[in-house]
Amino acid sequence: MMNHSSVSRTGPLIHAQGIGREFAGPGGSLRVLHGLDFELKPGEIVSVVGASGSGKSTLLHILGCLDRPTSGRLLLGGQDTSLLSDRQLAGLRGKRIGFVFQFHHLLPEFTALENAAIPMMVAGQPLDQSLKEAARLLEMVELSPRAGHKPAELSGGEQQRAAIARALANSPGILLADEPTGNLDNKLGQAVIDLLWRLSRETGLSMVIVTHNREVAARAGRMLELREGRLWPA
Repeated sequence: MMNHSSVSRTGPLIHAQGIGREFAGPGGSLRVLHGLDFELKPGEIVSVVGASGSGKSTLLHILGCLDRPTSGRLLLGGQDTSLLSDRQLAGLRGKRIGFVFQFHHLLPEFTALENAAIPMMVAGQPLDQSLKEAARLLEMVELSPRAGHKPAELSGGEQQRAAIARALANSPGILLADEPTGNLDNKLGQAVIDLLWRLSRETGLSMVIVTHNREVAARAGRMLELREGRLWPA
């Protein structure tokens, strides 16, 4: 069982208020998000669907503090992220949020066990402690028999499981997933989604899943559509 004691249990884990995001371009600024509001409650699974280019990844990057909004305010565990320096924001992100992407971004020269341990070592945990916790995480995602294998020796589904284990390092209360099944066939994709839902049930993990797959999205407790820069019930 993961410990989320550092995360507020009383209010929303993520509270986005009037979020706007513009990008500068040769023809002027491109506005992707327009006064968007969003809340993620403890233990909740929310899916976000939308057309290509609607800004789903931009939204996820802002919710995960990988990017800052042009306007509006993002509260993470009640803390106003606009008041934090980039270094403080990175520290908060490392403790609170895990990320899973369509392409796993595992480091090819390291084993599945070492990849899962890296975030803990970066956070300053001793090597032996990090590897012990990584072994527990690989067991949680049912990848223990492949712990000593490098990414090139793992199947697509196994690589994504290793990436999920890595995302759970440092016991985040929030998991943000950007097309986590987009690079997998239907059977492997369903297995990964089953795993994420099981982890949420067992650990209380809150999740936001961006997906093109409406079948996957419909399994969430709440399904939203990003359209015209805002979120709508889907």
